Amino acid sequence: MLPRAAVRALRIRPAFTAPRTTPIASTSQWTRWYASNNRRKDNTWKKTDPIKFDEQNKARPNPVNPSEQPEFDTASSPESNTTPTQPSRPNGSATKASVDAGKDFKASEQEEFSGPKTPSENTDPTTESPEAQQKPQKPLPDLRQGIPSTFAAEFAEAEAKANRNPDDPNAIPEEPVPGSTGGREGGGELPKSAYETSTDRRRNRVANWSYLAILLFGTTGAVYMGRNWETEGEEQAHIDAPNGWSLGQMYARAAARINGQKAYYTEPTFQKLLPDKDKIPGGAPELTLVLSLEDLLLHSEWSTKHGYRLAKRPGLDYFLRYLSSQYELVIFTSVKSMDADPIIRKLDPFRLVMWPLFREATRFEKGEYIKDLSYLNRDLSKVIIMDTDPSHVKLQPDNAIVMPKWKGEPGDKGLVAMIPFLEYLAMMSQTGSQMDVRTVLKSMESKDIPIEYARREAKLREAFNRDLAEQKRKSKGSAGGMFMKSLGLDAAQKPGMVLGDQNISQGMSEGKMMIDMYRDFNRQNYEHLDKQIRENGDQWLKEMAEEEKKMQEAQLKDMKAGAFGWLGGGAVPQSATVPSAASAPEAVTAQNTGTLPTQVK
Repeated sequence: MLPRAAVRALRIRPAFTAPRTTPIASTSQWTRWYASNNRRKDNTWKKTDPIKFDEQNKARPNPVNPSEQPEFDTASSPESNTTPTQPSRPNGSATKASVDAGKDFKASEQEEFSGPKTPSENTDPTTESPEAQQKPQKPLPDLRQGIPSTFAAEFAEAEAKANRNPDDPNAIPEEPVPGSTGGREGGGELPKSAYETSTDRRRNRVANWSYLAILLFGTTGAVYMGRNWETEGEEQAHIDAPNGWSLGQMYARAAARINGQKAYYTEPTFQKLLPDKDKIPGGAPELTLVLSLEDLLLHSEWSTKHGYRLAKRPGLDYFLRYLSSQYELVIFTSVKSMDADPIIRKLDPFRLVMWPLFREATRFEKGEYIKDLSYLNRDLSKVIIMDTDPSHVKLQPDNAIVMPKWKGEPGDKGLVAMIPFLEYLAMMSQTGSQMDVRTVLKSMESKDIPIEYARREAKLREAFNRDLAEQKRKSKGSAGGMFMKSLGLDAAQKPGMVLGDQNISQGMSEGKMMIDMYRDFNRQNYEHLDKQIRENGDQWLKEMAEEEKKMQEAQLKDMKAGAFGWLGGGAVPQSATVPSAASAPEAVTAQNTGTLPTQVK
């Protein structure tokens, strides 16, 4: 079978059908055709003849019968077309709409069209009709607070109608509720309660009861906080807030108690940050040197290449080892203990620093951590603090040495340059003189301390050498002096004050100042300590690690014994308490005092 397309192709076309030809759009053919048309027809504009409607109407029959539809009568004039008529219906009756449409309205019958015609008179409210002036305009409700609810008004009206007896002649009709519409006439602006839902009313009731409860609680709390002091100690501690029931006294006591509660978060953890000196095993030096950690002993920085790194200041080991026998060293940092304690342990592995203090020992005031030296339990005339932030020492600026921040320079000597001045203060404190370090620091205010001290020491040495030369000149010319020297009994060789292995009188006769002999003594102590650390340092670290491990195990046993004793109600095993009693005090003592087995004091 052939496909349908082939059948359609072979189908015989009718004889009258001309073959389809596709015209070719050619520019030459179009040009010739347009030219030939122009030759046959004149396309110029000519005025056309006017249209004559009469001739057309005569030539064309009228399809409308005037007798059946008079409104389409062609002979009607414009006046008759605009005159209102009353068309009749086949049954001879006219509707009201047709009558009203054909009625001629007059200005006297319509009052709205009888008013003034000028714009000023049309907008004058006095020209309104008496009925419009007497009838007040209803104010529209304020929809800015939401759509008002007419639920209460509608149900109140329905309830009133239900309760009203229609047969009672003395019943007085109820007046509409003023200020509410509710479907009634004469309503005005709605009250605020009309916009409230049941949830809003319940919330307002809860809020009112809450305000009342807060007022009662506040009044009761104020009276309780302002009560009299319960003990004589409290009354003596708050002299500015004595007992009494006047409003001023109650307010003072309440403020004192509230500040005492706030002190838990703003004051140091303990009132005494350091133990008493007489309770320290082995004692402690006369002066206390408090050192800051950040930007004084080390510098921290962060970079994308290395991350977070810490740098130890040059000469720090020499600084701590040299002054450890002259000062009670304390590191006081504003960093939290959990972050700073591992750093201090690595910075001072041999515990030369006796007491580390952290952020918990600082005082928080106006967004700043302040190092209050009054909590150290030390005489402030014997305390020196070295810091890089003036805000940390603003409570005791006379005890402070504020140094510039160390920014990680490898060749820095600022810390080591402070040793001669600190050594001089330590020497003066051991001579028995009642020296106040605040007076000495006051004389160094706004000066470079290492340079100023070097200038003063040079001036003192010059005066000492001049006096020594004068004494030698006098003793040389005396007969007694020459006789004693001939016998070998020089006055300078007589026994007197000894500093280490040096005779002070003999040293001074040789031209040594007191500070020189004291410096030689401290240098000998440093050399001996440094030698012991190099020889036995690893063994000391191992012993301290073992001691710390034993202490932790003992504490863990105590915790377990306490937990089992609380659960079982039995006595604590004796074996669990013996190790802690034997090892914990020794470990704590070794850790706090910073003493080493062979350390030279």
